[in-house]
Amino acid sequence: MANSSNSTATSLNFVLMLSLLLFFSVAESQFFGEFLKPNPTPVCNSIYGVQTGYICFNIKQKFNLTDELFTSVNPNLNCTALFTGQWLCTKGALQ
Repeated sequence: MANSSNSTATSLNFVLMLSLLLFFSVAESQFFGEFLKPNPTPVCNSIYGVQTGYICFNIKQKFNLTDELFTSVNPNLNCTALFTGQWLCTKGALQ
């Protein structure tokens, strides 16, 4: 009888350990998953060459773009350093 209860206790301990391991791995992936997600990649579907005298404001107005969309599809753009002929994305999304 002692051997049978020892075997049962060992089995229960094993199931408990597996359950805890599964619980913590799921909890950790949900907690750290937000921090480990890669940044979305901008995808450009249409481009525009900057005209002489144009600033970011003019381009956003011309193509009816929100600040958020314009910035998201042109992530490294410095609006204070635009130059004539510079290519900008005017239509796109984040993936």
